[in-house]
Amino acid sequence: MKNYTLKSFAIIAIAGLTLVGCNGLGKMSKNAPNVTNNVDPSPLIVRGDSVELNITGQYPEKYFAKKATVSVTPVLVYANGEQAYEAAYYQGEDAAGNYKVISYEAPTSFSYTDRVAYTPDMETSDLVIRVSGSQGKKTKDFEPIALAKGVRTTPYLMQNDDKVILAKDNFVRITNHEEYAVLNYLINSSTVRSSELRDDDWKAMQAFVKSSSSNDRVELTGAVLEAYASPDGELTLNEDLADNRAKSAHKALGKEIKKNKIEHADDFCNEMGKGEDWTGFKQKMEASDIKDKDLIIRILEMYSDPVKREQEIKNLAATYKVVANEILPQLRRTQVHLMYKKIGYSDEELTALSKSNPDTLNVEEILYAATLSNDLDEKLRVYMIAERNFPADYRGSNNAGYVLMMMGKAPQAKAQFEKSLGIKNNPIASNNLGAIVRQEGNREAAMDLFKEAGSAGSEVYYNMGLINVQDGDYTTAITNFGSENTFNVALAKVLNGDNEGASNALAASTDKDTAMGYYLAAVIAARNGDGAAVKDNVDKATALDASLGEKAAKDLELVNFWDSL
Repeated sequence: MKNYTLKSFAIIAIAGLTLVGCNGLGKMSKNAPNVTNNVDPSPLIVRGDSVELNITGQYPEKYFAKKATVSVTPVLVYANGEQAYEAAYYQGEDAAGNYKVISYEAPTSFSYTDRVAYTPDMETSDLVIRVSGSQGKKTKDFEPIALAKGVRTTPYLMQNDDKVILAKDNFVRITNHEEYAVLNYLINSSTVRSSELRDDDWKAMQAFVKSSSSNDRVELTGAVLEAYASPDGELTLNEDLADNRAKSAHKALGKEIKKNKIEHADDFCNEMGKGEDWTGFKQKMEASDIKDKDLIIRILEMYSDPVKREQEIKNLAATYKVVANEILPQLRRTQVHLMYKKIGYSDEELTALSKSNPDTLNVEEILYAATLSNDLDEKLRVYMIAERNFPADYRGSNNAGYVLMMMGKAPQAKAQFEKSLGIKNNPIASNNLGAIVRQEGNREAAMDLFKEAGSAGSEVYYNMGLINVQDGDYTTAITNFGSENTFNVALAKVLNGDNEGASNALAASTDKDTAMGYYLAAVIAARNGDGAAVKDNVDKATALDASLGEKAAKDLELVNFWDSL
């Protein structure tokens, strides 16, 4: 196995020029080793699917012929071809042209930056510079100079761990409800009339209480009895009257509960005597078409004293008579709120019904039922039922796609996510579709989908981070990854130069004991110069995936440790 020790080359390169006087192209070519060139990084590394080249260097004094001009072309040479970077041009002090001028008397520094698209052949390649000089009518090609060997492909270690999102169900097993009825009273009376007990709302209350006694899914939890007096007559009398009306309603409801043998606590009913109902009076007046109603409303707003209010209203003799006949009787009442819990199906019942009679389940029940199984085929079956039975709900299609992704069936999952978006433009399916589009290679379209999906959750930003890694924007990737600790988070930190942060992220991830986890640990160790850790982690990685042994043998991240692998 060959061993290349590739440091940041101070390899001397050319950008050669023709010397003055006795200097010429031949002497420049001969003295090319006196020109310094530093390549950073070395070996080169892929970033955003490109291989960027940065060279800084210096031409020594009395090297560059005053009338010479040279072109310097860095080239990656590999087995099946080569890829040239853009040529750079330099000229002596007296040469004609508009290129960078190199002094003859003093050392002159230069810098060069360019990038080319990466191809797999470049991984095993040689970076050389080719120099062609001219002086007057003379031309000369200098000997190529090697600057670096190969291209590191570390960013391509990134794993496809895009995060897809399951749309949540809103299933609540126990829900709170209320049955409502009103008992009206005659003036100055708290007696519940038999006619009130024949009204539709009370008959519905009776029927509900009776049915609940034999329904295990209904549990009565209490009753609130809000009783009022109309705002006419003596205040203290009305307060007592409201209290008594609450008691009489309690008695009427208690009779129904007792008749149906429903067990209940002593404090089941909460009697609330509310006194005179001025608020209700104002609401009824506002909703009425009674003559002088605006005047009556102004009286209510002008006076807070109930006695004064009543007197002013009674002064409107004719109007008050209408009020007494149409408004006040509605206020002499007890509002009966019977609270109960509705108990939904158990997990076992939901699972059984999803198989035997799924059409009896509502959308929240069927979506929840799918979560009760760990079997992906079973989950998919139930979500497909949700999609079929509730075609206007985007969640069934999205969640079926989610399961298909877990199964590794990306094309089928993509169709489901597209169907979900067709039902409703929702951020969850946008994120999920974006994950597939990214894996298909369309990063721009994927990023657009992620931007639409921002409200779906932190998963969206993690997925954006994957694109950032592919684009070579490691700082933004780390920000988008947030507090996650995964293989890809560790990789981004390695590529961003944070070996300690990378090691910590990898150690905290579930990927640490995988083949790729060990391999990345070897890369981190190599960057830290820890040869023992490099070998240990490569051995562990290879034990889990033999192909990684071949990769390690040519991976320039590990070049300084090849002899020990």
